[in-house]
Amino acid sequence: MKYLRITAVMIGNFACTLAGAQSLPLKEAYAGLLLELAEPLLHLQVAEKTHPDCGAIACKHCDVLHTRASEAVYPLAVAYQLTKDRKYRNAAISTAAWLIRQQQPDGSWKETPEEWTGTTTDQLLMLMLAREELADELDRQDQESWDEAIRKAADYLFRVMSPEFASINYVATTTATLAKAAELTGDSRYRERARELARRTVSKMDEKGFINGEGGRGIRYKLGIDLGYEMEMSLWGLGLYARITGDTLVNNRVRNALQTHLSFVYPDGSLDNSWGIRSNKWTLYGGATSDGCQVLFSLYSAEDKRYAAASYRNLEFLKKNRVPGGLIGYGPHHARVFSTPPCIYPTFTKAKNLALAYRLETAATRQAAPLPADSTGWLLYHDNLDVVQVRTGHFMATLTGYRYKDQRGGSRSKYMFRPNGGAVSYLWAEGYGALQASSVTEYSRPEPMSFPEAPGVKCLTPRISYTDSLGYFTNLFEFDARLEVVKKDRVPFEVKAVGELKNRDWINGGVGYAISYTFADTYIEKRITLTYHDSFPVVTITEPIVLADGAGVTREDTRTVSIRGKDAGFVLETDGTAELVVGRDAKDYWTPYPALQTMPVELEIAPPTDGFTKTVVYRIALRR
Repeated sequence: MKYLRITAVMIGNFACTLAGAQSLPLKEAYAGLLLELAEPLLHLQVAEKTHPDCGAIACKHCDVLHTRASEAVYPLAVAYQLTKDRKYRNAAISTAAWLIRQQQPDGSWKETPEEWTGTTTDQLLMLMLAREELADELDRQDQESWDEAIRKAADYLFRVMSPEFASINYVATTTATLAKAAELTGDSRYRERARELARRTVSKMDEKGFINGEGGRGIRYKLGIDLGYEMEMSLWGLGLYARITGDTLVNNRVRNALQTHLSFVYPDGSLDNSWGIRSNKWTLYGGATSDGCQVLFSLYSAEDKRYAAASYRNLEFLKKNRVPGGLIGYGPHHARVFSTPPCIYPTFTKAKNLALAYRLETAATRQAAPLPADSTGWLLYHDNLDVVQVRTGHFMATLTGYRYKDQRGGSRSKYMFRPNGGAVSYLWAEGYGALQASSVTEYSRPEPMSFPEAPGVKCLTPRISYTDSLGYFTNLFEFDARLEVVKKDRVPFEVKAVGELKNRDWINGGVGYAISYTFADTYIEKRITLTYHDSFPVVTITEPIVLADGAGVTREDTRTVSIRGKDAGFVLETDGTAELVVGRDAKDYWTPYPALQTMPVELEIAPPTDGFTKTVVYRIALRR
């Protein structure tokens, strides 16, 4: 990874790491949070032995017994080995028995309440790993029952799993699952198929290690990149496969990919999947239904000190997302925006990730090291993605123009409501945290199990838009925007995005835009020029501000908005061209993913009375 300019400036507790003074207690941290997450799962487990669903883990949010929740069999088994408390042993054996009773005649498991069976790979892998942990705890009947279920599920995956069948993260996970099945059963067929699937998966990597295969299907195959599913699913699946089989080709591809992915871990440990095609389930700590990044970093922690730091920091950020009762919510403000408990998916998926990370980490402690995000004064243009990252003295930002289109699903595809058009999809500020964070342009529930009801919520992504008799038009629906890094050698950096305001069907409405960004150490400036070539509507620039704990957003005068945080303050200052509105429809400016509450700041721009262009300039600046 090449940075255009790097100045070694450290933050927070990592200021002393260059001298080697701080070590990270990774094993202890993984074990500690694993045990904490196990408790609410134990509380939700159906314990009555006479109950037909004894062993299932109930989800109060969905009112469903998710079969995938029994993947908790592995973290519960590890919890037993950590504590020797038989409640974890009994819970693991009980949930495995329930899971086995749910197995379909063909060997698969459905992802209840849906019919999808690709998650059989996740359920099987956890069952096999738990089988190893509990080898001395299972009676003969349990051993035979587990082994029969393992063989049936492995045979099912051997028959059906491929990029033609599933999104690429399932294929990547299956490489580890079948490799483990071969190791456990001695059946070499599984190992051979694992190798075949691993080579298919890495063949879909681009030149920088990003995997195409998470989006909609074209003729037969899927394309589209999602950083969240890569870091929390696909890459660790491939890495674990390589560890089991000794496949150096695949291992080297994963190692190289991890280097390029590391810049997306922000200074506070949040994982930036703001631009990915499955960012509709982005939670800042990762994804709502993906496993977690700790297992990936543990696989390679001995190779690069930064991986331990990234893993530990993300773990600390994850802890902040727990809600009363111990479950993990959908983002930092879950308890604010929901009155009901979250689905149990984030809790059991992150628990299995931590159990794997604990087992794969070979050192009790690792020396801390600075992350790319800790250094200031760099701009990184991912030209393979049309994504720009900028890090200055007080800010870090991601801009997205990622051009993927779901060719068959078209504009109604669930992957086509991610932010785009050169928008700032994530903005972090030192002393404040997430100052702005994107959400889907229009909220829907393509997977009712995973997407909670949220009527009337508005998009959190900074945007340019207007509504007239022909509909709603915005830069966020511009999937052909042109991004250009204008000044990249030193602070301040300059980036430009050009496109058309379009509707949800990607049809332009008659107003073009050009955004010129200036990223300085103490401010971000946006110069937006609108070109009215066929329509002359009132255009609104919307800048939602995340309401961090204790924060407030108020209008000071016709040109200035004050943003007050506990440890940092900012001002949004305009040039007076636009009318400034704060708080309109504020109650609707929240989203489930990421679970955040924001305060909208709007700049209303009247069409020009003479000519066909109009420019507005404004800044978000550190308050001195």
